[in-house]
Amino acid sequence: MKIVMAVIKPFKLDEVRDALTAIGVHGMTVTEVKGYGRQKGHTEIYRGTEYAVSFLPKLKIEVAVPSDQVDKIIDAITGAAKTGQIGDGKIFVISLDHAVRIRTGETDTSAL
Repeated sequence: MKIVMAVIKPFKLDEVRDALTAIGVHGMTVTEVKGYGRQKGHTEIYRGTEYAVSFLPKLKIEVAVPSDQVDKIIDAITGAAKTGQIGDGKIFVISLDHAVRIRTGETDTSAL
């Protein structure tokens, strides 16, 4: 089992959710986060004064999936979240040792 974590631009959430739903992903966790990568933020001009915005708003999506579906999930997220511009985001894959569904007590893959 793996956790696929993607950090994407906020306006791409609906497209990513639709892409994941289309391939059979039934649940995800979405968190509003702030950060920066290579673009190192940007500057904005407000009332004639320039301000440095070092942390940009992003969304972090986490999906727990069986190991054999990871490549399909990555392809779906990449296809839906890509704009071709800097700051499109990143995808991380993390090993998941154990999962338990609290309501039923199911464990591991059956809990997903």
